[in-house]
Amino acid sequence: MRILITNDDGINAPGLEVLTEIAIEIAGPEGEVWTVAPAFEQSGVAHCISYTHPMMIAELGPRRFAAEGSPADCVLAAIYDVLDGAKPDLVLSGVNRGNNAAENVLYSGTIGGAMEAALQGVPAIAMSQFFGPENAKLDDPFESARGHGAAVVRALLDKGLWSEDDYRIFYNINFPPIAANGTRGMRVAPQGFRRDTAFSVEPHQSPSGRKFLWIKGGHQHTPTLPGTDAAVNLDGFISVTPMRADLTAHDLISDLQARLA
Repeated sequence: MRILITNDDGINAPGLEVLTEIAIEIAGPEGEVWTVAPAFEQSGVAHCISYTHPMMIAELGPRRFAAEGSPADCVLAAIYDVLDGAKPDLVLSGVNRGNNAAENVLYSGTIGGAMEAALQGVPAIAMSQFFGPENAKLDDPFESARGHGAAVVRALLDKGLWSEDDYRIFYNINFPPIAANGTRGMRVAPQGFRRDTAFSVEPHQSPSGRKFLWIKGGHQHTPTLPGTDAAVNLDGFISVTPMRADLTAHDLISDLQARLA
């Protein structure tokens, strides 16, 4: 199996090292693991592509490349340049430092990399490690992802639903903010929504007197509705969420047609 890995935390991120271990285990001794990841951190870029300017790409080692672009850029660079049009069998994106559950999904470059792979017709899985007081200060805060990542990927490859629709299925996995031995299992969960918290801005004044704004995330341990992604993560479970890039509200089509007729 030929596996492409990418992320949004950058080529030197510790989560990418965890993902490399997972990919090597899945690919097996006869397989190949290729890395094309952003040269610098690209958190929060979602499915952005560098449409109006070129990006530099550099080979750092065997099957290891850094590109000055987003995760979606990296997937495109991998398929059409590094692999010269030979699509990989699987794309893994992550392991992100921090959760990509609930509304975070819409901002996530980790998700953007997996989404681009799905749009290119390649099976794809995004993986993120929830952080919290129970794992943030462990020697390995990625312990849950490292300990269970390969098993979850293998379960999806063996038993998951992989469509060949125009907008193909891809998967979003979030590992709970606890140690590996405390992880309670796996739950299929829809994307949730954190109520009463949201992204915002925080103003700061520079020494020169100019005003700057920092984007500020909402409280990440606000639970979503029971059974949804962040809620099951906070209960100690790995969440597995099937996703598509199609943003159409299909449940409203018939009603809207009748209203506008």
